[in-house]
Amino acid sequence: MGTKYQGTKEEIRALNAFIKLVRAADSVSSRVEAHLDSLHLTVSQFGVMESLLHLGPMHQKDLGRKILKSSGNITMVVDNLEKRGLVERVKDEQDRRHYFVRLTAKGKNLIKPFFSRHVARIVSEMSALTRAEQEELGRLCKKVGLKTD
Repeated sequence: MGTKYQGTKEEIRALNAFIKLVRAADSVSSRVEAHLDSLHLTVSQFGVMESLLHLGPMHQKDLGRKILKSSGNITMVVDNLEKRGLVERVKDEQDRRHYFVRLTAKGKNLIKPFFSRHVARIVSEMSALTRAEQEELGRLCKKVGLKTD
């Protein structure tokens, strides 16, 4: 279903594309992320753990930028993961004012086996598109997402 807005052809085309993009992203995300409940993780917590698993220890500020969260929000996310023993903060030896966040053994044991199933869900969702369509979708999303004013 497209927009009922009575604008120019350019406006209607842009609105329809935007509506389809948002609906598709919400739909796919909700199906892929539904399994996070089994780990008792929020999407942000999973994003932090996945980043740490694949990129290694990171400063909290860099982690926030990586998963697109504000400094206040990333602090709360890391605090909650730390309370569960899934991550820990370690002083940066080069700059003692800062801390690295890293996965604990418990965190690694939780996220590692789960991640392959997560990837399989994503592959399944994206199988509706051909390889070429997936690559084109990636290019288009990057083009729209990196656009700056």
